[in-house]
Amino acid sequence: MLETKFKVSQVDPVWNRVRDEAQETIRSEPLLGGLVHSSLLHHASLERALAYRFSLKLASGEMSEQILREIADEAYSADPSLGAAARADLMAIYDRDPACHRYLQPILFFKGYQAVQAYRIGHWLWEQGRRDLAYFVQMRVSEAFGVDIHPAAKIGKGLMIDHAHSIVIGETAVVGDNVSMLHSVTLGGTGKEDGDRHPKIGDGVLIGAGAKVLGNIHIGHCSRIAAGSVVLQDVPPCKTVAGVPARIVGEAGCDTPSVSMDHRFADS
Repeated sequence: MLETKFKVSQVDPVWNRVRDEAQETIRSEPLLGGLVHSSLLHHASLERALAYRFSLKLASGEMSEQILREIADEAYSADPSLGAAARADLMAIYDRDPACHRYLQPILFFKGYQAVQAYRIGHWLWEQGRRDLAYFVQMRVSEAFGVDIHPAAKIGKGLMIDHAHSIVIGETAVVGDNVSMLHSVTLGGTGKEDGDRHPKIGDGVLIGAGAKVLGNIHIGHCSRIAAGSVVLQDVPPCKTVAGVPARIVGEAGCDTPSVSMDHRFADS
């Protein structure tokens, strides 16, 4: 077992760095030793640590930590893309959030990251046909984190949700790779219609705080949606939209707005 742990650690520089940061955290703040050991250092891989955090955060009188831990371990073992997405999301937060100074912060402290990893397990359950269990995960994520993502929604890698208050992502929504969004964003429908009714967000899109993107519309890659906007129509690639209802106010201002995180209009 020790040899296996060593091999996993050696081939995973992200996990190696998390463990190094964990040791430093204990040295600088011994009172966090129990949390850091149980959540990070006790585990052989990032996947095992995330499974533990998933079970700890979502457990309730309705579902025990042990059962949730078994579900998460099964998901990570069966689908390596979950671990790859978790690493991409972690790096996205570290690169884009000026409040994130260490890799371990999102795992331990940032509810946006934790909610997205829990959604990914719920989505895996949905794809396996285990719909009721996926709905349970959605419910608990909403209750625990204030983030409501339907398990059928499709979300790419490298997602950053900053602050993550009151996020809503609907059943038929699609979010591309390397997207950034802030708090109170809604990717929703426009009424009671059934079927494909939610937005399709391209790669590299930046969605400002409080923005509402509604209906089966397409948001082109590397575009920007200004804070507080209500978007009801397609947005071409590499544009900035703002207003209620939103309209094009200029170019996106850079090649990768989701990475630059620049919400100002001056560069448009």
